[in-house]
Amino acid sequence: MHEVTTVAAGPVAFGTGHPLGFILGPCVIESEAHALAVATTVRDIAARVGVGVVFKASFDKANRTSLSSYRGPGLVEGVRILAAVKAATGLPILTDIHEAAQAAPVAEVADILQIPAFLSRQTDLLVAAARTGRVVNVKKGQFLAPRDMRHVVGKLAASGTAAILVTERGTTFGYNNLVVDMRAFPMLRELGYPVIFDVTHSLQLPGAGDGVTAGLAEYIGPLARAGVAMGVDGVFMEVHEDPPRAKSDAANALRLDALEPLLRQLVALDTLVKAHG
Repeated sequence: MHEVTTVAAGPVAFGTGHPLGFILGPCVIESEAHALAVATTVRDIAARVGVGVVFKASFDKANRTSLSSYRGPGLVEGVRILAAVKAATGLPILTDIHEAAQAAPVAEVADILQIPAFLSRQTDLLVAAARTGRVVNVKKGQFLAPRDMRHVVGKLAASGTAAILVTERGTTFGYNNLVVDMRAFPMLRELGYPVIFDVTHSLQLPGAGDGVTAGLAEYIGPLARAGVAMGVDGVFMEVHEDPPRAKSDAANALRLDALEPLLRQLVALDTLVKAHG
């Protein structure tokens, strides 16, 4: 298995020689109380399982299918809520940015700045994120081949950061479908940086709902296990206590009460894979 550098966000480290890490949380900040409740539950589950976890939630979902869809509380209120969650739980924070001007204020709180897949080639956004000194998690564009990401990480590295995570989230297959090519994981690791598997967004059916993105949540477990078997460094999953009522990505979020047993499966599988890798 190709070795990759270590990238740490607070106490959570991703890379060769480290156990599987997790990035977990709701798709979008629904309220301060909700974000804090989910983060606390995630933290407690992770402690029981014995894994490192980064809490994720978006302050703005800038690419919703419909203009009427809920986008989140916005930059100022969203950063305030994420700071409150971080202070209360001690968890590292990941959130996504969509414009270069958002990088610096978000970096005051977030340990990881995430570049959405559709924006993975946006040079100004990548450069701004890299210059904050925070970890940058860049999602592979749905329209890119795995090895095309060398140009993306090259922009980040040339802008002054080696703290890079690369996330696989499926490739456009056409007609509202995505597909995950399992060869992508070793290909992405050849770039030298830890690879994260975004199970949630790989199971989207973009635009397939009535003005919303549909999804296939029933395949979260099988797909997550397949990715871990391929030797990924971390798993990204959106979780919610009642997915049908989630304000974003309701169709492909994992129920919180299903999280602990799945984490235990994935950790056991990761241990087996790395013992024979």
